[in-house]
Amino acid sequence: MDYVKELIDFYPSLSVCESDIKAACGMMIDCFSSGGKLLCCGNGGSSADCDHFVGELMKGFLLERPLNAEEISQFDSDYVPKRLQKGLPAVSLSSQTALMTAYINDCCAETVFAQQVYALAKEGDILVAFSTSGSSENVIYALEAAKASGIKSVAVTGLSGGKCAEKADVCIKIPQSETRRVQELTLPVYHCLAAQVEQHFFGK
Repeated sequence: MDYVKELIDFYPSLSVCESDIKAACGMMIDCFSSGGKLLCCGNGGSSADCDHFVGELMKGFLLERPLNAEEISQFDSDYVPKRLQKGLPAVSLSSQTALMTAYINDCCAETVFAQQVYALAKEGDILVAFSTSGSSENVIYALEAAKASGIKSVAVTGLSGGKCAEKADVCIKIPQSETRRVQELTLPVYHCLAAQVEQHFFGK
C-alpha cells in the first residue's frame, strides 16, 4: 500500500509536500532499521500531535504486530507476550512533565527540548519537530541540538517553514498559514508517515 499516494489523493493540496514526506519516511525507516529511536517535540496542539504520533508508532496502528514464536518463548508464560505488540521506539519529549517543569524552573524554558535531545540522542536516532509557525524557539533549539548530536531531523511546519526549515534535514511545509488550518492537515501527514513506516516493517 502506498500511503503517500493515498494521502495526496485525499488531500490534493499536500502534493507540494510529497517529496519531503517521502524523504521523511525514508529517514524514519533508516532510523528504525539501525536500531534507533524517534524523538518528538512541539508546543500546545503540536505537543498533542507528538503524543498521538508516538502512540501510532509504539503499538499497532493499521496492522497487527504480534510477537513471533521465538519472542514469545522468552517469557515465563504466553499470557503477556500474546497480548503484546511490536513497537517502533519513540518518545514524546513534551510528555515529560516533571523533567520539563524542573528544567524550566531551574534553567531555561527556551532550551527545554534541546536539553532532552542532547541527553537522549544516540547515533541512528531521529528528531521529528512540530511547529505550525516554524518559529518556536524551543523547537528551533531542539533541531540545533539534534544536529550537534549527529542525528537527523524532520520538521513539520506551516507554509513559511520559518527557521525550522533552515535547521531540519527535511521540512514538510503544510501549505497553510493559519494555525488551525496547519494543524488540520498535520494529522493526516503524520498518520501517513506512521502507516508507511509500519507497512515497511510489519506488512506481509
